[in-house]
Amino acid sequence: MMVTNLALALFAAVAVAALAAVAIRDQRKLAGQRRSLLDHAAGILDNSRIRLARDGFPMLDGNLSDGRRLRIELIADTLVCRRLPQLWLKLTLTEHSPQNRPSIGALARPTGAEFYSLVHDLPEWLPPPQTDTPILMRSDGTATAAEIERSGSIFSALLRNPAVKEAVITARGVRLIRQVAEGDRGAHLLLRQVRFPVEAIPLDLLRTAIAEVQLLSEALVDTDKKIPEPMEAGE
Repeated sequence: MMVTNLALALFAAVAVAALAAVAIRDQRKLAGQRRSLLDHAAGILDNSRIRLARDGFPMLDGNLSDGRRLRIELIADTLVCRRLPQLWLKLTLTEHSPQNRPSIGALARPTGAEFYSLVHDLPEWLPPPQTDTPILMRSDGTATAAEIERSGSIFSALLRNPAVKEAVITARGVRLIRQVAEGDRGAHLLLRQVRFPVEAIPLDLLRTAIAEVQLLSEALVDTDKKIPEPMEAGE
């Protein structure tokens, strides 16, 4: 009987060790996949540099052709309610110098759990554009009626795409957040692991997102300029 119990204990110990080894191997593989998600994207920016965030996801910094600084980050969102984890792409474009414009932004399908959102930090609530998508629109309280109307039309166009989550304009720059992927259902439901079925961020997605932040950057240009009065005949 003692020999049987000893054999069972030995078998259990071996099984636990084997499972631990598999878990460590899978974790290392997952970490390696995360680190390389933006490797092939470095060439789309000038003077690019990749570094790792605390969660192991990469961040890419570089310059656009006009010299403005762009940061590309990945956000793993595991706080979504009753849904799979989300992998978000966050782009932050910094202007050469502060612009004469308000801070104003829109967040699609708000839940209140968007820890990465800038819109939640803005103090003034604004009427959102009329769309089929629930939108939270807020500003810092300095936006003119023309700026609200113009930015609202841009936000409406961008957020019509279900992959776009947030768009924000500030004096110092603009920000855009887009969905990359949902977490693997089996790993999340059975093992409570956060695994995303993506080996590299598609270059087409990055180019589209860069074009969108450039559009945001130009959204409020010249909104305060008055239309010239028509000249009288003979002037």
